[in-house]
Amino acid sequence: MDNNSVEKLKTIREGSAEILTAEHVFYNPVQEFNRDLSICVLSTFSQLYHREKKATVQKSWKGDPPVEEVELVAGQKCEKGLRILEALSATGLRSIRYANEVPGVKEIIANDLSKSAVESIQQNVKLNKLEHIIIPSFNDAMTLMYTSTHPDKQFTVIDLDPYGHPTRFLDGAVQSVANGGMLLITATDMAVLAGNSPEACYVKYGSVPLKTKACHEMALRILLRCIESTATRYGRYLVPLLSISADFYIRVFVRIFTSQYECKKSSSKQSMVFQCTGCESFTLQPLGILKPNPSEQNPNQIKFATPTGPFVSSRCTHCNHQHHMGGPIWSGPLYDVDFLGQLLKTVEMNSFKKLTTIRRIYGTLSVIREELHDVPLYYTLDRLCGTLKLEVVSMMKFRSALLYAGYRVSYSHACKTSIKTNAPVSVIWDILRCWARTHPVKKERLIEGTPLNAILAKESTIEYNLNELHPDANPPSRKESLSRFPENPAAHWGPGTRATLMVSDNKMFKSVQNQNKRRKGRGSEKKRDLSESTEGLKSPDRKQSKTDEANETVN
Repeated sequence: MDNNSVEKLKTIREGSAEILTAEHVFYNPVQEFNRDLSICVLSTFSQLYHREKKATVQKSWKGDPPVEEVELVAGQKCEKGLRILEALSATGLRSIRYANEVPGVKEIIANDLSKSAVESIQQNVKLNKLEHIIIPSFNDAMTLMYTSTHPDKQFTVIDLDPYGHPTRFLDGAVQSVANGGMLLITATDMAVLAGNSPEACYVKYGSVPLKTKACHEMALRILLRCIESTATRYGRYLVPLLSISADFYIRVFVRIFTSQYECKKSSSKQSMVFQCTGCESFTLQPLGILKPNPSEQNPNQIKFATPTGPFVSSRCTHCNHQHHMGGPIWSGPLYDVDFLGQLLKTVEMNSFKKLTTIRRIYGTLSVIREELHDVPLYYTLDRLCGTLKLEVVSMMKFRSALLYAGYRVSYSHACKTSIKTNAPVSVIWDILRCWARTHPVKKERLIEGTPLNAILAKESTIEYNLNELHPDANPPSRKESLSRFPENPAAHWGPGTRATLMVSDNKMFKSVQNQNKRRKGRGSEKKRDLSESTEGLKSPDRKQSKTDEANETVN
């Protein structure tokens, strides 16, 4: 590479890495939180992986097992460590940071299909002096994974962070990851997953999303269900370690295991979702159920059965409206409690406090730890009160009412007004009926046939406590003022584009340029059509047409 070409490169520093990148290579600074979190998760997984490997050796050894302590040091090659594949590497920044900051790594394959990107990876690996750990690869990601399905060639960790949906890579990923290995998967097509294009979501993920306030958690559950259904074809199943919705994307960290028996439980972890078109209350119906079937030989034996249904009637029992049906979605836990505890200990270590986004990572993980991991989806307090046209009740009062009634409640990390609870929706409406007595709805809003009229026409069966705050109503993450739901740090915060301008000084230029471009186009077409249609009109009509044109512009 000559001096003139070097001068055109831009230097980017992030974490322990320093890279040179040209404008034609994709780099997204928005994803620094994603990369920092992935480093924390991989560091925790590396410790777990080596402990499990040591325990397996000790268990299989007949006599006293040889004591062989493996030193896990970041930046040093570990011969018995993790084999990581970053299938879509671009600049190689993520791989370089993994090599520098994750302990216990054997090798990292930094792959890309773009020749210029691979040249950039080679240059940056050499710049950071990591040739002993990182191997640049110029290959199609799917071909690379399909040729690595043999147990001797499988990867311990596969990171998939594509632009858009990751589903086309899942088939190869679930086959080429080792038993007990981990997949790190990102999806950025949130408009599709959140219900704007249900037909497109079904094509890509095999599920129908619903337009609901819990759309971000539903997006996570659609992705997890897609991974699970892909894995079970090969006698494998997943265990979610962590699932997170952040900024404009979702990210899941899952372990893949092999077991034909566990695969049979998959249907009991997937559910269809029925959502009322009026009050938006939802009901989940599992695709399969597990029944205890003990025997003398196996007291813990279970029986796989098909549920009877549907779980809802043709009309909502609360507001008499019909239902939309979505799914199937993953209805199992979104994270592993033990792993999350270990992850938080990792984040608290001094070596990770230098990460730029560590405060946000700790706050987000703290909220996730407080979430009810066994309760799918959530409601939002503002939407519940909006449905009944009520003054919004205090979050602490509403949580207190649920806690005093004997139910569990938590936030969801995906929404700051979320109500995640094991209470049936009938209890939620009863609490709001009690609130409506002291904060009544205007009579003119009580229109026959509306959800609010149908719900408020019924009396509350129990008097709920909305006056006294429960000791556990305020969660620890809120008491400690942690960074729980941070605001977007910049205007036009989003995934950016594939364009070269993503690595220039004005990195969001093209994103801004394309804002509302279709709307602008429609407006210009309307003006042109109006001007053509007014030609030849008499003056009164022409005057009216100008007024119409002005109204069109305002609208």
